[in-house]
Amino acid sequence: MCSQTPTYLRLHKLLIPVLVLSLYMLPDLVSAQPVTDSFLEKLLRQHPQRFDTILASPRRYGVQIIYTKIDRNRKNEPKFTTYRYNVDRNQYFYPASTVKLPAVLLALEKLNQLNVPGLDKDTPMFTGAARPEQTAVLTDTTSPNGLPSVGHYARKILLASDNDAFNRLYEFIGQEAFNERMHAKGYQDVRIRHRLQLPMSTENNRYTNPVRFGDDEKILYEQPMAYCEKNYAPAAPIRQGKGYVQGETLVEEPFDFTDKNYFGIEDQHNLLKAIFFPESVDSSQRFDLTPDDYTFLYRYMSQLPMETSYPEHYSEDLYDSYVKFFLFGDSKKRMPRTIRIFNKVGDAYGYMLDNAYIVDFERGVEFMLTAVIDCNQNQIYNDDRYEYDSLGFPFMANLGKAIFEYELTRKRRDRPNLNRYEVEYDK
Repeated sequence: MCSQTPTYLRLHKLLIPVLVLSLYMLPDLVSAQPVTDSFLEKLLRQHPQRFDTILASPRRYGVQIIYTKIDRNRKNEPKFTTYRYNVDRNQYFYPASTVKLPAVLLALEKLNQLNVPGLDKDTPMFTGAARPEQTAVLTDTTSPNGLPSVGHYARKILLASDNDAFNRLYEFIGQEAFNERMHAKGYQDVRIRHRLQLPMSTENNRYTNPVRFGDDEKILYEQPMAYCEKNYAPAAPIRQGKGYVQGETLVEEPFDFTDKNYFGIEDQHNLLKAIFFPESVDSSQRFDLTPDDYTFLYRYMSQLPMETSYPEHYSEDLYDSYVKFFLFGDSKKRMPRTIRIFNKVGDAYGYMLDNAYIVDFERGVEFMLTAVIDCNQNQIYNDDRYEYDSLGFPFMANLGKAIFEYELTRKRRDRPNLNRYEVEYDK
């Protein structure tokens, strides 16, 4: 008579490998789920007139939010409590102009680390052209002296989100150095692969222009054209939407974002903390900046067009909230001067973003807020039919108001000393 293994033992043997595999995969499965904290969701639901439509279908609108509450002790040391709504690192969004903020930081850091006597952010910077698709820059009529510089490019980025200014800093930094420096600091959800608003191939974007600093009498620093040896492509293709317009033709297939830039929402929020609370992050996450660099950042991240001397036309052509989406993005009225928004916005392909440290000096309020929303409801790219005005700006303004109103009502044991962030503006 043959002996047989009991059925429950056979099942047990079969289930053990499955169970082990499931446990092994569990962290990935968990991390793949969007993260929502009940506190932030409850806060949003307290304003149905503002958020009901979006809360009913957050995936449709691609909404992701990170809010950090800040409490200070008697020594003015900050304590951070962070809340998330629908944050999903696996959900791609195009970061648009938010990639310009790390470009400013890395360019300032590079100048400091070059450590060349006389070389600083105001030194004239001349960009050459070593390939047919590259363009040179020898003058800048919007600057005080008519010459380009890292400092003036940074001003134009922070004050009005200038695309060419980003491209010139990208060329100075180099594509490989841009990505490697950010990754080394712990910002892993960063892929910077192209200039902005230029019809240049992925391969051509790996080449960055030659650059020199100085004047006709003396060259302080010169770097040749660089090539990015590494490929920062994502692990898998990224295709989104139902179609896209190419020329005059509608192509009815998903739009390919595989070769586009990326800057994850968690990394954007962490970058704010490194700028405004450098002592509160690990030294490896900080940027090599001088006290003057921080003052420069605080000034131009919060300065309004009307307060700007150069470029001169900003004060005439741009309204206060031109690049201030939270709180005031739905209005072109004057912003109160006691409230300052230190931020970097972005909007392209229907994606709208803001990443901000917000302060009310009069009432002792401070908090950090980062958000993205997809305003491309027909899921067709490049058709210029994005709901920025009807969806994006109201959402961003309402989100800022909801958090700000909560901040005004909550109790703080100690009033924060925010003198560090009070800076002089151009005018």
